[in-house]
Amino acid sequence: MKNYFKNFLHAFAFILFFTLTGCQDEFEELPQADENQTIVANSTTALLMEKTVSRDGSYDNIVDGASCLAIEFPYSVRANGIEITVDSKEGLQIIEEVFEELEDDNDILEIIFPIVITLADFTEVEINNSEELIALAKECIEGGEDDDIECIDFVYPITLYTFDLNEVETGSVTVTSDKDLRLFFANLQESDLISIDFPITLELYDGSKLEVTSNAELANAIETTKAACDEDDDNDYNDDDFTKERLDELLVKCPWLIKEIIRDEINQTDQFFDYIMNFNENGSVTVKDRTGNNLMGQWATRMTDHGVLISLEFDVLVDFNLEWLVYELEQGKIKLFAEGGNKIIMVSACELFEANPDTLREILGECEWIIKRIKNNGDHLNRLLGYSFEFNEGGVVLLSNENNVIEGTWAVELNNAGRAVLAITMGDEPGVSFEWLLSDLKDRLLKFNVEGTFYELVLIRNCEQDYNNDEDVSYIKDIFGDTEWAISYFAENEDETTSGYSDYSLVMNTNGLLEVRDMNSMVISSGRWFVFRNANNKLELILAFEQGSNFYPLANDYSILEIDEMRVDLKHENDGGGYDQLELVRII
Repeated sequence: MKNYFKNFLHAFAFILFFTLTGCQDEFEELPQADENQTIVANSTTALLMEKTVSRDGSYDNIVDGASCLAIEFPYSVRANGIEITVDSKEGLQIIEEVFEELEDDNDILEIIFPIVITLADFTEVEINNSEELIALAKECIEGGEDDDIECIDFVYPITLYTFDLNEVETGSVTVTSDKDLRLFFANLQESDLISIDFPITLELYDGSKLEVTSNAELANAIETTKAACDEDDDNDYNDDDFTKERLDELLVKCPWLIKEIIRDEINQTDQFFDYIMNFNENGSVTVKDRTGNNLMGQWATRMTDHGVLISLEFDVLVDFNLEWLVYELEQGKIKLFAEGGNKIIMVSACELFEANPDTLREILGECEWIIKRIKNNGDHLNRLLGYSFEFNEGGVVLLSNENNVIEGTWAVELNNAGRAVLAITMGDEPGVSFEWLLSDLKDRLLKFNVEGTFYELVLIRNCEQDYNNDEDVSYIKDIFGDTEWAISYFAENEDETTSGYSDYSLVMNTNGLLEVRDMNSMVISSGRWFVFRNANNKLELILAFEQGSNFYPLANDYSILEIDEMRVDLKHENDGGGYDQLELVRII
C-alpha cells in the first residue's frame, strides 16, 4: 500500500506550538561534588544520561519530518516520482539530490508502506500508513529540536550497579551501546538507586575525549556540552545552516561566477552568465562582465530568524538589486532567493584565477579526457558524447571514438582578463574548434565556454589510477560486461516514449562499446558507454549513439540513481528545468 506523505508537519504546526510552549523543561539543580556516588533513577544526572543515549531520529527528517523517530533500513520511497531504495544513510543523500536537481519544483515524497520505526527509547513500531506516522510524529517536540543530546557520547563499555533502599548492592550490568544503556534505564523504577563504575570516558562532538570520575563531573559535562554543536534537527537533510560570519568570510575569499539568474520570473542567465563578482571587506562589490568592464556596487549581510540575508545594490546591474535570502551554501556554490520568482546561483572561481597556462597544460596532458557535455550555440552535440581527447606534446590533439581518430592542434594561453583559454583547431570536427575559456576546474573535471556565446564543453578525466581502487566503478563495469538490457522506461521531460524501444535491447561490451539489437538479435546500431565518478563524488553514466539512429534521443550524461545486477535507474537534468529518465532491466 502506498500513501503520499508530503510536508505533514504543516497540518499540525499550530498544535505543536502549544505542545512546545507547554512542555518546557523545568530547571533542575545539578549534583554537588560531595554527593553520594549512588543516584536515584529519576535524578537530574540519570535524566541527562537517558537523553544522551536516546535514539536520534533527526538524520532522516527529509523523509519523516520528525526528530524523535527514525525509519529502519531498508525501505523505499518515491522522490518526485523516482523510486529509491533507502538501505543506509547514504540513500538519504540520493533523495536530497533528486530534490535539488530542480530548484523551482514542488518536491513530493511518497513513503511506500509498511515501514518500521524506532522511537527515542528504541521501541520498534510497525507503521502501515501515513496517518499512523503523523500521529506518532505529533508527539515529537518539533520546531527543529528534540529531547536527545547529540553533542556528547559515552565511550563503552560501562558498568553500572543497582542498590535497594538501604544501599545494599542488588546487581550489576555492563552495557556496550546506547541502546543497552537506554534499556537499562527503562527497566528501573523511579526510586531505584544506581551507581556508575568510575572513571568513564565521554567523547565530544569534535572527537575529543573527556574522562569523568564522579556523578557531579558527569552531569556538568553533559549539561555544559549539550548545546555546543548543531544537532541538525531541522528538516533540511545534511544541514545547509550557516552563520553570517561564515558567509561573509566565504564571499570575500574568492571571485564568484554567475551561473544562473532569474529576476521577476524572467530568466536572465544568458545576459549575465559567467559575470565575475568580487566581494570586498569594505562592503564594495565589483562585477566584471564578459568583455572586461568593471561595474561597481555595494553589499551587506544581516542575520534574521529566517536565515542570512545579503543585499546587493548597483547603479547599472538593477536585476541584482534586492535583499536576497541565502537559502543554500554548498562546497563552492551559493544559492540566493527572493520572493516574486527571483534567484541567483554563483560558483567559486578561486581555482580559475590561480590556474596559469602551464598548470592547465600539465592537467590536460596527464590522461585522456572524455566529453561529458558539449553545446554549440545552445544545441547539444550528443553525437560527440563519450569521445576522448588526448592532448599530446608538440600541440597535437587527438579526438577519437571506437571507430575513428581525428587529429588537430591545441594551445593554452591567457586572455585579457588573465583567465586561461584552451584553443582547439580540428578541421574535420568543427564542433570543437574554438577558443574555450576555462570556467570551472575541479578534481577530474574541466568546464569551458566560448566568451559571449552559448557554447560549452565539459570534460571528465579518464586516468587508470582514478578507477583502480574505486569499487563502485569496478562493480558497475562488471555489471555491464557483455550483458543485455531492455529499456523498461524512457521519458523526455516526463513525456514517456518507452513503447518506441520495446522491441530492442542494448548489449553492453566490456570495452565500452554497445550494440542495439532487434528481436532477431540483429545489430541495427552501435554506440558507447562510459561510467565515472564526477567531481561531486557521484556516479554517472554516459550513453552515446550514432547520429541519425532512432536511439539518439537516449544519448546523455546520466546520474546513476540506483543500480544492481538486474536494474539501472538513470536521470538527466535538462536545460529547461525538466529531466529525462531512463530505466534498464537486464535480460537473462
